[in-house]
Amino acid sequence: MAAPAALDTTIGVVTPENIAFEYQLAGPFRRLPAYVIDLMVRWVVIIVLGVTAYLIGALIDFSLLGPFAVAAGFIIYFLISWFYGTVMETYFNGRTVGKWACGIRVIDVEGRPISGRRALIRNLLRIADLAPMYAISNVAEGVPPIYMIPTGMIGLLSMILTRRMQRLGDLAAGTMVIVDERIWKLPISKVDDPRVPALASFVPADYRVSRSMARTLAIYAERRQFLTPARRREIARHLTNPLVDLFEFRRDIDPDLLMYSLYYKTYLADPSDALPDLGPLAGYSPLRRDANKPTNLERTDPSVPAASSGPAEATDQPSVRSDQASTAPTMEGSP
Repeated sequence: MAAPAALDTTIGVVTPENIAFEYQLAGPFRRLPAYVIDLMVRWVVIIVLGVTAYLIGALIDFSLLGPFAVAAGFIIYFLISWFYGTVMETYFNGRTVGKWACGIRVIDVEGRPISGRRALIRNLLRIADLAPMYAISNVAEGVPPIYMIPTGMIGLLSMILTRRMQRLGDLAAGTMVIVDERIWKLPISKVDDPRVPALASFVPADYRVSRSMARTLAIYAERRQFLTPARRREIARHLTNPLVDLFEFRRDIDPDLLMYSLYYKTYLADPSDALPDLGPLAGYSPLRRDANKPTNLERTDPSVPAASSGPAEATDQPSVRSDQASTAPTMEGSP
């Protein structure tokens, strides 16, 4: 009999490229302040736009434009109340003002950024998660029963009973709310392969990686030990092909070794250190594209296909997509 899974707030997501990520789920007590902040933001915007429409109608001709100003107020209230979350989450990477302030965001269950369709579904079903409604007249005498307050018990129970802490809107849209982690730990503190610092010494000194590329290098160095050599080269090739042309390196250079060298240069190399003793690598230069003699920096396993300088070969595994922020960032200085 299998042991029951431990109660935890982390969720593992495996991408189509067989790279695993862990996210910390945002529970109800972290999402509630975000909802309150968004509620206040919506009402501030509604009041400001409503007063503006009323003043425009009063200054011009209230008897003529008054009904239109009232109608505009109702339209503004409807649009902001129902589509504020949809627009914010679609165009701001799963964040609203409240989520940004509380350090959380929405992604889909496969770990990808939320789409507009998913954002629309989860926000339209928010009214169901806020049920049942409670009449204020039950606690305050003289208040008409039309004034209701949401209890949110349906959404709370749904989050408690689901593995990804999803409310009904998340279940319908295939989304989940995670803690937006802003820091990460470097996976290793030293590199034992002597080829890595040797190749890193040939990277132009004025080349600077972007912030997203730096994070990708850290994730790649952490995960490469779980990947086969062929998978490493397949993933690294899509990120290093532009750099090979930028650095004017030979096209048969190992893409995995180049990625590992960039990691070394970014995080571990000391600019004041002298060039290490290259031993059998002495005299090698990745800049000599016309050299035919194989070296230790090149692949010698005949069973592994060489890296192509053209488009990536078609395989039965999906390739790394350029729109995935975590594995294919924009590289500064790339053509």
